Amino acid sequence: RELQTSSISRDIDTAAKFIGAGAATVGVAGSGAGIGTVFGSLIIGYARNPSLKQQLFSYAILGFALSEAMGLFCLMVAFLILFAM
Repeated sequence: RELQTSSISRDIDTAAKFIGAGAATVGVAGSGAGIGTVFGSLIIGYARNPSLKQQLFSYAILGFALSEAMGLFCLMVAFLILFAM
């Protein structure tokens, strides 16, 4: 009976890890949407005022880096949930 309980407990722990890792990767979708918004806004801004190309591009790269960092943090948390515990 004790062996069966520990086996069930181990299965529940494994399922919880997979659910937690899946929930943590939802942030990657938000990161993708953020990157799309950043570059969409870059194109709109460049179309309105082409003389600001360099300044707009530097802001877009900054926005891209921050959005991508959030996505990578979400992925890192997912891997930590899966493999560190």
